[in-house]
Amino acid sequence: MAHWLIKSEPSAYSWEQFVKDKKTSWTGVRNPQAAMNLKAMKTGDLCFFYHSNEGKEIVGIAKVVKTAYPDPTDKAGKAVAVDVAAVEPVKQAVTLAAIKAEPKLKDFGLVRQSRLSVVPVNDEQWKLITKMTTAK
Repeated sequence: MAHWLIKSEPSAYSWEQFVKDKKTSWTGVRNPQAAMNLKAMKTGDLCFFYHSNEGKEIVGIAKVVKTAYPDPTDKAGKAVAVDVAAVEPVKQAVTLAAIKAEPKLKDFGLVRQSRLSVVPVNDEQWKLITKMTTAK
């Protein structure tokens, strides 16, 4: 199983709205590298849900429930979307500042390519960030 981080601005689509919806289509991704990441997702993969721009923190965990398919919001027909379901909120949000302050996360995609909306999370990063969500 692979792990990912998906980003959304809370004013556009918040964790709270995602929880109410239970499941959503992750559409609107136009960056080629982020689209490649969507195409690599498999059913059952877990994702950190990250509030970008406002909050700048990991707030929940989602699961991929449908792999890549043509994005219905793309008139050109080139983009892909995946379906994700809300799994659970994290016990404690992990801020971008906390992630940047952790030397072991210096190569994390969120740090290296901060504008990318979908980034892979390797096993070590997943374990470390998961631990950070439960730290007091």
